[in-house]
Amino acid sequence: MQSKILFITPPFTQLNTAYPATAYLKGFLEEHQISVTHCDLSIELFTAIFTGKFLRVMFQEAADMENYYYPEMRRMKEHYISRVDVVIAFLQKQDIKVAHEILEPNFLPKGHRLSRVNTEIIWDVGDIGIIDKAKHFGTLFIEEIGDFIQANVDEFFAFTKYAEQIGTSASSFDQLDEFLSYQPTIIEEKMLDILVEQIETEAPNLVCFTIPFPGNLFAALRCAQFIKQLFPDVHVAFGGGYCNTELRSLTDSRIFEFVDFISLDDGEGPLLKMVNYLEGHISIDDLERTFVLEQGKVVYKNKIPNTIYHHKNLPAPDYSGLPFDKYVSFLDVVNPMHRMWTDARWNKLTISHGCYWKQCTFCDVTLDYIGNYQNTTAHDLVDKIEKIINDTGITGFHFVDEAAPPKMLRALSNVLLERGVKITWWTNIRFEKTFNFDLCQLMAKSGCIAVTGGLEVASDRLLAKMKKGVDIAQVTRVTHNFSQNNIMVHAYLMYGFPTQTEQETIDALEVVRQLFEHNCIQSAYWHQFTTTIHSPIGQNPEAFGIEITGPAFEGFAQNDLYHQDPLGASHPKYTKGLNLALHNYLNKLGFEKSMSSWFEFPVPDTTHPKDLIAGFLD
Repeated sequence: MQSKILFITPPFTQLNTAYPATAYLKGFLEEHQISVTHCDLSIELFTAIFTGKFLRVMFQEAADMENYYYPEMRRMKEHYISRVDVVIAFLQKQDIKVAHEILEPNFLPKGHRLSRVNTEIIWDVGDIGIIDKAKHFGTLFIEEIGDFIQANVDEFFAFTKYAEQIGTSASSFDQLDEFLSYQPTIIEEKMLDILVEQIETEAPNLVCFTIPFPGNLFAALRCAQFIKQLFPDVHVAFGGGYCNTELRSLTDSRIFEFVDFISLDDGEGPLLKMVNYLEGHISIDDLERTFVLEQGKVVYKNKIPNTIYHHKNLPAPDYSGLPFDKYVSFLDVVNPMHRMWTDARWNKLTISHGCYWKQCTFCDVTLDYIGNYQNTTAHDLVDKIEKIINDTGITGFHFVDEAAPPKMLRALSNVLLERGVKITWWTNIRFEKTFNFDLCQLMAKSGCIAVTGGLEVASDRLLAKMKKGVDIAQVTRVTHNFSQNNIMVHAYLMYGFPTQTEQETIDALEVVRQLFEHNCIQSAYWHQFTTTIHSPIGQNPEAFGIEITGPAFEGFAQNDLYHQDPLGASHPKYTKGLNLALHNYLNKLGFEKSMSSWFEFPVPDTTHPKDLIAGFLD
């Protein structure tokens, strides 16, 4: 039997560009003469839902269920139904004529988001500003419909996740099993209609779901459940980031009512072995890094030595066959750096496998996707870049490394310039001193427009404790080097690290304020620290002054841990104030305000001098 594989990216992953996992595996397997097609069920479902025809069904469903949230939208339902197809087509193509139409008074209904649109936003002059403004209005219009769906029709609905609340920290399979026994919602029914059409068209014998995040798990399970009911001869496999991090200790056999294989870490080797097994060339004991069910028990098959496919020897991702005309550009936040996650088309590609630093104590450095560092050559990368441009017609690239190595970025920039390959690109880095002015200038010349990196706690004591390998002075100079070369900088920020005090939290906010004020960073996002089981902190909590309090593992997922921090502050209460301050700094506002003005309770003054960052720059 000749195998045919259908790869599926389940809803909802990303709506402006294709997630890369299926493209990587398609490129690899087709080199091994295995027939592969892939379906981005995320964008297919989104574009099937946001049509006038489906909206009419959705409004009727809400009425039948006697759900009456957002009554003003119900009153204006014909207005929404008549406009949604125009708005989606515009978010896909961004035509200037349609932009003018969308911005005409009363073209869009004034719902709960559009009626409160920020009128103080300063848009660029000319067509670019008109298109951006229409994109922003169109995004708010679509988000209003999303709010209505979630409140009235399907509580699990969200734009970049589905049922995330039951996929996150699911130490037991009980709740997932319960919800899988319920009648599908109309959103799920539409998803299953698309799935059936794909399977009937492609006739695969193996359907593989990549599950990057908790917000993809339930939709993948619902699809797998349906495949087992309608196509019992089709095998189902799960893999991807969620499986790699959360399902490594799996013992609950109930998930195997829906799937046949769950693979861990890089998918190339396990998938090739699955195909050989299904074709009868090897036994089940020859599988690698794969959970299966044997005699009612979950068994991990991992024949040693593993078949290793080095990063430098892998072919380019194959994006051909994905519906690039369907992806939409959302513009909910107008900050130019912040919008890059939801706006424009980006080919996703990794420069290196894993992280060359792999020291950070909060990070999952024990797992393969971080701990197994592998490199390639700049010429090989540019060969792949040229092939991907040819496949997709897109010249924007997002290099999705854990931390792109500076030496490789220098080499890549030089080869792009030498070969005259014109792309626009951005990537994730560590703010290390290698990024001097000259390297940043070279990267800018080669097409780099932005970088993201972890400033984390913005405290030298805690940066040392987390083995970040940088300090505030170094981050200041590096971010300044990028900004001086018109490369935007986004900083990942963290609060609540073990033993972090209230004073350190306020001082960190002051560092962030000054970095924005001096235009070293243009965008940032706060994350509250969470202990994970695969990090050095999770594996040795006593060394970091915390105590793990749960959750109790019940056979399914195991990743996020609860902890008590007797030496640290009560961190959740700072969330609102930190985000309020950051929102203002993102919009170049509030630099003159005191730290206490952002919080609803007394906080100490910062201990940092007002010229801390200026001093590092001098």
